[in-house]
Amino acid sequence: MAANLAREELIDMVPYQSARRLQAAGDGSATSPKIWLNANEAPGPGIYQLTGECINRYPDFQPDKLLNAYADYCNLPVENILCTRGADEGIELLIRTFCKAYRDNILICPPTYGMYAISAENHGAGIIQVPLVDNILDLDALSREVGNTRLVFLCSPGNPTGNLLPPEQIEATLELFSQSAIVVVDEAYIEFCPDSSVVNLLSKYPNLVIVRTLSKAFALAGLRCGFTLASSEIITLLSKVIAPYPVPGPVADIAVKALEKPALAQMSVRVQENNILRAELAGWLSEQSWCQRVFASDTNFVLFQTGDKNFIFNALTDAGILIRDQSKQPQLNNCLRISIGSARELKLLKQVITQAFAAQKSQQAQQTSTET
Repeated sequence: MAANLAREELIDMVPYQSARRLQAAGDGSATSPKIWLNANEAPGPGIYQLTGECINRYPDFQPDKLLNAYADYCNLPVENILCTRGADEGIELLIRTFCKAYRDNILICPPTYGMYAISAENHGAGIIQVPLVDNILDLDALSREVGNTRLVFLCSPGNPTGNLLPPEQIEATLELFSQSAIVVVDEAYIEFCPDSSVVNLLSKYPNLVIVRTLSKAFALAGLRCGFTLASSEIITLLSKVIAPYPVPGPVADIAVKALEKPALAQMSVRVQENNILRAELAGWLSEQSWCQRVFASDTNFVLFQTGDKNFIFNALTDAGILIRDQSKQPQLNNCLRISIGSARELKLLKQVITQAFAAQKSQQAQQTSTET
């Protein structure tokens, strides 16, 4: 019966395949035998504790302490900030606010984050694709879509590619669509390269929106707390669409603590450690004969291409190490993505891959000897 009542396009629609949806965490405990390097999470245990105070009351619509804390962090007035349930809710709100179902389009630049298209499909918005060229924007192709879209989604640093978009290209896109579309810059990974944020352009371009999250560098993926940065006019419109109580009280309390000076210092150290480990992993991959390409990364993951994709993926999975296969993304044939875990986790990953190839070589040598 439900299938007969549902919107037709949802029956065959494939939902976003998150890392947890593809490979469930079970009880999600710290004692889980798996090593999770597939969801771009921060390594290590959580350092914040939940309390049960006041959970019998509805939370504030937009908690003042949280807005003020993030305003201090990003150097913006509170009227330019909306707190959301992760950056994903910000993406969904923008589509619901600016796209009429079955009439308007969004524009994406694949390979890119999958939730832009999924959220558009869920709302009945069309999807225009202008693929990246060598991992940067195709401005000529974008110019041909002026007037055809309400929202342009740019991911910088990109996921799953990992690289920043050139700032002059982002500004050129804002100029192109200045009279016809909102340009959304997804800065989920910007803490790993903070000097490259385009937040300074908000005052210059009223059609710019930035979405951010505490899931990555802040090590709070399980909290589901994000922020949308935009003009006060856009924030007012989004506030009409968002749920009445989007920020649970315990979430706001933990997020405020994560934005205090001592926690920000910890976050900065975490970023430095990540960047060192990322460079080491990228260097190691580039030295391997089976690795065809290592993509430049300004994030907490490394994407690489190999003709031995399935062999490597399966060897790691058998050892309880989970990474992400990105081969179904356009332009990313035979590509795997490794989240930057702890030094111990990455050392184990390298050992498993090295031992798997050594065992394969030994087996092949034995088979050749037997045949001769």
